[in-house]
Amino acid sequence: MRYCSNCGSDKIEFKIPADDNLKRYVCPDCGSIFYTNPNLIVGTVCIKNEEVLLCKRNIEPRFGKWTLPAGFMENAETLQEGALRETLEEAKLQVSDVKLFTILSVPHIIQIYTFFTGKVVNDDFGPTPESSEVELFKFDDIPWSELAFPTVIKTLKLFLEHGDVKVINETLKPRV
Repeated sequence: MRYCSNCGSDKIEFKIPADDNLKRYVCPDCGSIFYTNPNLIVGTVCIKNEEVLLCKRNIEPRFGKWTLPAGFMENAETLQEGALRETLEEAKLQVSDVKLFTILSVPHIIQIYTFFTGKVVNDDFGPTPESSEVELFKFDDIPWSELAFPTVIKTLKLFLEHGDVKVINETLKPRV
């Protein structure tokens, strides 16, 4: 943060405010304290006949890599609504039997990923401006080396290991 959005000052400091215990952006001119919170990413693991749906990214980051349909949650929507919206936006896909599956905390990039499982409803899914290709992959044919994000790899591995049985809450550490 470089400028105060309340008074326009360019003297923003990153410090622990009085009566707090974490560093925050603070404007010394007007006293405003700015709290930053993690970004929430929501998505789905869409299954049909022992196959999983993946989207090839048509946007950065990781252009051209495969991913689960997912994206940033919007204001005024639930986690599930966001996951279903992202799935529709990225794959033109409707999903049924939606259940919470994973919560992955990635503190080093200030993100929390929440994936739901669900069943593919419509067969006319396909590419969108965000996805150049949308395909169902047999579990044995998942293109592991071409997956976009560690959270997608982790979620798919957890799904193959545990199936649609429970919520899994994990923290991913940065690669060293």
